[in-house]
Amino acid sequence: MSTQELVYFIDLGGTLVFAISGWLAASKKQMDPFGASVIAFITAVGGGTLRDLLIGSQPVGWMVDQNYLLMIAGGIGLGFLFKRYLEKLRKTMFLFDSIGIGLFTILGIEKTLSFGLTPVIAVMMGTVSAVFGGVLRDTLANEVPLIFRQEIYATACLTGGILFLVLGHFNVNVDVRIILTVVYIIALRIVSVKYKWSFPTIK
Repeated sequence: MSTQELVYFIDLGGTLVFAISGWLAASKKQMDPFGASVIAFITAVGGGTLRDLLIGSQPVGWMVDQNYLLMIAGGIGLGFLFKRYLEKLRKTMFLFDSIGIGLFTILGIEKTLSFGLTPVIAVMMGTVSAVFGGVLRDTLANEVPLIFRQEIYATACLTGGILFLVLGHFNVNVDVRIILTVVYIIALRIVSVKYKWSFPTIK
């Protein structure tokens, strides 16, 4: 499998898990199926849409490839069918969100670099890809977005993106780089929540 194909499947995977995350967030607020579907859609494509607009990739990915819409539909279907089961699992949405930001961080970096932009911009766009869908999800669900709370969220994406680039500098296999980066981001999120690591608030 080529790197381009791998990045594509990462994008589809991230779209699926973010759609599930959006659906679960909406169901928690007791929205109707249409409202929950809108939240799932926005969560899944919001970050990637903003990234593509910023780097000049138009039309944006989901508009030219129906597989993205199929992934969103699949995420909505899974959320609908297994809602009761998923709600019984502690921190299920947290896990889906963590997987999603890990996948989207890598995707954003790779796509930005393919447009000839600098590694610094690539890390920034990777973070935008990862967190902006969640910002829209939380805003529409009447929650303070995670990126604006004390929780370590965007920082996990930024440092994970740097790790991905550093490993690439040392010619680490791309599959290994992806696995290590996603595991790092998920682990940092879990550990930071478990031990209540956070940045000080402005007073």
